Amino acid sequence: MVELIAFSFTTKGMMNMFDLTGQIALVTGAANGIGKGIAETLTKAGARVMIADVNEEDGKRTAEALGGEFYKLDVTQPEEAERVVEAIVERHGTIDILAANAGIYPEVYIEEMEESDWDVIQSINLKGVFFTAKPVLRVMKERGYGRVILTSSITGDITGYPGGSIYGATKAAILGYMRSTAVEYAKYGITVNAVQPGMIATEGLKKQLAILSEKGAAAVPMKRLGEPEDIGAAVAFFASKEANYITGQSLVIDGGQIIPETPDVIL
Repeated sequence: MVELIAFSFTTKGMMNMFDLTGQIALVTGAANGIGKGIAETLTKAGARVMIADVNEEDGKRTAEALGGEFYKLDVTQPEEAERVVEAIVERHGTIDILAANAGIYPEVYIEEMEESDWDVIQSINLKGVFFTAKPVLRVMKERGYGRVILTSSITGDITGYPGGSIYGATKAAILGYMRSTAVEYAKYGITVNAVQPGMIATEGLKKQLAILSEKGAAAVPMKRLGEPEDIGAAVAFFASKEANYITGQSLVIDGGQIIPETPDVIL
């Protein structure tokens, strides 16, 4: 005999899930695009969001719209990251959540590639994660609690495209960094996870990878590009107390893009 157990969820109960009220969240690359979507979602979940970006004009506008705070930050400069973290901790006492999202994705074909191209992209996408996470992890370790969420990509770890070799290398490397960092800090109550976006409808995609912006939806089973808020929802989950037993993991958010064996099987 199979005993059936009925579960009853109230609206109030559901609203309490993934509640980030009172938590301090630092989001890098949050002036626009995916970072802005992450910041918006964390704000809706109740967090007080610190917008960090090299783009001062758009960053201040986003912070004002969300009721957050703006901090100018070039993630390639470790001393700037230290300064920003110190300023946030001095004002708010801690940082509960870090969404390390800053990144660029220009097309650079291998035969046209210069060492300087490699250095610029790696400095922002990969070193920027390390430079930002290091002082934040120190703060979280002292408190014995923290949520770190890194923005990787399906590119590099799962897929690739012409002109994306450097970008893909940095995004795959982020996942390697994530796993070892997760092990290193697990005993301090800190989780480290990552999101792997597919094609997301941002201004950056239109500017840097125009063909994917225009035709990319055809390769997605859902027949649309993702929205920045889709990534924000996954980040809010990883940032929540409900995800306290998940670390060193990544979540693909791509509308099913990587599932079909060939484009011909997409209906």
